[in-house]
Amino acid sequence: MTDDDIRKLLMAKRDELIDLLAQTLADGAPVELDQTQQGRLSRMDAMQQQAMAEETRRRRQREVQSIEAALRRVDEGEYGFCITCGDPIEPERLSLNPATPFCIGHAV
Repeated sequence: MTDDDIRKLLMAKRDELIDLLAQTLADGAPVELDQTQQGRLSRMDAMQQQAMAEETRRRRQREVQSIEAALRRVDEGEYGFCITCGDPIEPERLSLNPATPFCIGHAV
């Protein structure tokens, strides 16, 4: 894969995540606590859904940040090398997660 191919792949994934983040903003809206509109169990379910939506949003934001860091590594000519030891990252690992900054030995 060339740097341009990698850049296109990473940018497409980043754009997809940004679109998903925009679509799910309403899922994290505050839960109404008006007992006249819904019962206690419905509110608890809504609060659980809100918490799950918030965690999904956080994970997607972290993934966008990881992709942006990978794009910087592509620009700097450091993509594909472990940021801890500098050894090449296995191609199979990069194919599973193109934004990974670590070789298998330094994966967290």
